[in-house]
Amino acid sequence: MALSQALPAAAEGANVLRIGLGEVLTPGAPVAEAALPLAAQQVSALAPIAAEPQVVGAADLVKAAEVQRIAAEQAARAAEEARLAEEARAAEEARLAATAAVSATGGVQMVVGRITSGFGARWGTSHQGLDIAAPIGTPIHVPLDGTVIDSGPASGFGQWVRVRHDDGTITVYGHISRSLVRVGESVAAGDVIAEVGNEGRSTGPHLHFEVITPGGSKVNPRPWIDERGIGLT
Repeated sequence: MALSQALPAAAEGANVLRIGLGEVLTPGAPVAEAALPLAAQQVSALAPIAAEPQVVGAADLVKAAEVQRIAAEQAARAAEEARLAEEARAAEEARLAATAAVSATGGVQMVVGRITSGFGARWGTSHQGLDIAAPIGTPIHVPLDGTVIDSGPASGFGQWVRVRHDDGTITVYGHISRSLVRVGESVAAGDVIAEVGNEGRSTGPHLHFEVITPGGSKVNPRPWIDERGIGLT
């Protein structure tokens, strides 16, 4: 009796197993999710979902073009404002330079500095000019009208500018950091022709200034400067 009851139950279980396997293995057969193993359910859950294609309409394109146009206008406006600001700064510097070009005695303020070495014997040699100490980049104003006859590299000075004035006198500006004039250029009293430097055989930033007479002699610049009211300090 117990065996006869057990056999139908076993047979029924076998039939259920065969039906379940048939549904899994038979192509096209529907498979209930609950009948799938847990791993198969997880794979099904992780299957990628195809993204829907994005359709860009004409209105979106017009809007993007407008954004780009506004950005370009803003960039152009910023560049123009920067240009105007730079022009204003340069104009102010020029105004200040022109103001600084007049000394207290009414002549040209050639440079603002401190005389550290005079004309004459120095260290066993002849120092043929004046040394005026000033920070690198200090403007140098030509004291009289003239024509530039040298501008650029010079032995011992690193760089220099030389100007011949209307009476034939030549003034020399040595150890400069930068020349702002060209050979053959006409300059007017007060023009900035160079900047103080520390080039060549120099012990510190300064301007070496010389005066050469029309006859070619180097003379003490101090009397020449004082006679014309030229400022140095």
